[in-house]
Amino acid sequence: MTTPDLDAFVQPTLRARRLGLHTQHQPIVIMRTDCHVCRAEGLSGRSQVLLSAAGREVRAALFQVEGESLLAPDEAALSEIAWEMLGVTEGAPISVTHAPALDSLASVRRRIYGHRLDAAALADIVGDVAAARYTDVHLAAFLTAGAVLPLNEEETFDLTAAMIGVGDRLSWDVPIVVDKHCVGGLPGNRTTPLVVAIVAANGLVMPKTSSRAITSPAGTADTMETLAPVDLDIAALRRVVEQEGGCIAWGGAIHLSPADDMFVRIERELDIDTEGQLIASVLSKKIAAGSTHVVIDIPVGPTAKVRSEEDARHLAERMRTVASRSGLEARCLLTDGTQPVGRGIGPALEAHDLLSVLRNAPGAPDDLRRRAASLAGLALEIGGKSASGEGAALALETLADGRAWTKFQAICEAQGGMRVPPMAGQTQPLAAAQDGRVVHIDNRKLARLAKLAGAPDVKAAGIFMEVRLGQIVERGQPLLHVHAETAGELAYALEYAVTAGDIVRVEP
Repeated sequence: MTTPDLDAFVQPTLRARRLGLHTQHQPIVIMRTDCHVCRAEGLSGRSQVLLSAAGREVRAALFQVEGESLLAPDEAALSEIAWEMLGVTEGAPISVTHAPALDSLASVRRRIYGHRLDAAALADIVGDVAAARYTDVHLAAFLTAGAVLPLNEEETFDLTAAMIGVGDRLSWDVPIVVDKHCVGGLPGNRTTPLVVAIVAANGLVMPKTSSRAITSPAGTADTMETLAPVDLDIAALRRVVEQEGGCIAWGGAIHLSPADDMFVRIERELDIDTEGQLIASVLSKKIAAGSTHVVIDIPVGPTAKVRSEEDARHLAERMRTVASRSGLEARCLLTDGTQPVGRGIGPALEAHDLLSVLRNAPGAPDDLRRRAASLAGLALEIGGKSASGEGAALALETLADGRAWTKFQAICEAQGGMRVPPMAGQTQPLAAAQDGRVVHIDNRKLARLAKLAGAPDVKAAGIFMEVRLGQIVERGQPLLHVHAETAGELAYALEYAVTAGDIVRVEP
């Protein structure tokens, strides 16, 4: 009997086909149920498979179809992200096998059952996440486990270090590099572009990388994108910062913390943002960007992300401690989170707000101006450009004399050219049902309303606030205007506004 030559065995291949299927970040392969590879490998729908071609490997979820209408038996159709990651051409040979087990998932399961993870376990998890080996289900399991049993200080520090370790890291030839972050939960709180302009105008270096929205109607990158390009690679970011002293770029484009980009996407779908993950997310990106000092804005209010001053102080202390252990000096500022900042909620509407502040336009929202000045002032103080307690005054002066506006325009031009934010095609007011005083504004319901109108994906969509807390209004007076791209989106948002109730509460 002749013994088979196992070394001569050749893995059966399929022909790659580009299907034009957009699945966000989830690689997917589609194959026939009667495909010879599926039968030989024992593959069934929703199997995790390993795609291999020309030295590249990608893990993907398998979906199956019957019949000849879509695929030939020897074809494998790839989603767009799988196609890009594998780098194949139409008809190129690819092999499909069962994906090998991931050792790090054992640590995820331990965490689900309430066991703490050490630095090595977290590094293995984050390494597999950054290498795109985790499915959305795996990512959701890890994030949920960290919500049920919150990360302690040691785990938060180790997760931060692991997230820094898998990405690129910038360095700057200056002793002080400042940064700023807001923990979120407050609609319209778009201070970052103002802070960067003020700080850079006063000679400090501020390479600001920002996120897109997670659970809000707009992230800083979403808003800034209506004013200038934000998808800067590392070379472009460095050029802008060296030329102008600052930038406002999307962090996801430069891979400073690639695992965080994947976590953020799942957090957005789950609508969760836990303390340990938040701290690791914020600090990993700041440290990877080369920052030495950071100002953290923590809005506090009954419908903000952080509800009480006690919770805010706990978060601030944990943030400072983990930052210090990581070699970063963090200053936290507890701010008013009882109502939206400015008047616009949504990328373009918030952009119009910050432009009015930079231009010193009549009617520019003073709360946005003063909030940005407080944060920029603290950055100027820790950066040595102002004496303690005098930074806010210098920041206001920088806005008033036009230096911040000049610097902001220069940054936009360096990033690829300044744009005009769009305006929505559909608007409609939500009116007061009675005479009285505005006694409550629900930030969470406002955020939900803006998202139903289309924000942040539709840049012009959102809400324009017409009132503030304590304001006297008359029956029929607009409390806010909903902005949407289409009549259908506008009607959908307004239906929610009517049924939700008390988005803006007026009492006699």
